[in-house]
Amino acid sequence: MSPAHNPRHWVRSVFISDIHLGSRGCNATALLSFLRDVHAENLYLVGDVVDLWSLRKSFYWPQEHNNVLRTILGKAKHGTRVVYVPGNHDEDFREFVGSMFGNLVIERDCIHTTALGERLLVLHGDEFDSVVKCSRWLAALGSQAYDFSIEMNRHFNRIRRFFGYDYWSLASYLKHKVKNAVNYISSFEQAVAHEVRRRGVDGVVCGHIHRAEIRHIDGVLYCNDGDWVESCTALVEDRNGRLSIWNWAQNETVDLPLAAREAA
Repeated sequence: MSPAHNPRHWVRSVFISDIHLGSRGCNATALLSFLRDVHAENLYLVGDVVDLWSLRKSFYWPQEHNNVLRTILGKAKHGTRVVYVPGNHDEDFREFVGSMFGNLVIERDCIHTTALGERLLVLHGDEFDSVVKCSRWLAALGSQAYDFSIEMNRHFNRIRRFFGYDYWSLASYLKHKVKNAVNYISSFEQAVAHEVRRRGVDGVVCGHIHRAEIRHIDGVLYCNDGDWVESCTALVEDRNGRLSIWNWAQNETVDLPLAAREAA
């Protein structure tokens, strides 16, 4: 690790997903800041790291996107255990499941055991998305609409910065206000929780829907690490096994309430 990038935070595990390298929506600047400031024993890449869907439409790969990959590989080289769980936007890499490249391993899904002994199923989550699973053309159409909202989001926040305002996700706001989107997110979360119970583990860490959250659903610990397009969030486990959502863009941390943890 370069002396110029001495981390300020030392944690046990970090879970990030939906980076979408290769797309114009990727917030590589914020992610590089996070990766350089946070050192973890375990780094989980929970899908959609590289946006092959976007790259097939038009090639976009600035130097910052290279720097993200080099930083991740550098962490693996210097002792961080890196587990890559491909998602639907980078599903081509699923053919390499089981492969190891130094300290980096590619898995379809895996189990992470926290310092508190909780067993968490780690997966991207697209297998629980009926749109992606049953209708790829509809998923592609939805992806185009989402890309448009992200493009509008970029211009919107450029204006906000000009007037001295902080980053705010227009795309996320619209998604959470639309009734169908809210119903979809709830159905997705319930489906994931059902799979956790079926596998007999304590909880789950996923991505896919770009909504960071940590809470209990019917006794199951549900963690979604969010994304690095809209919210710039990660799920972090500290050395004592406590889980929290770090919002790097807004410098906020959201913990699972102690009462909720004790009630589970």
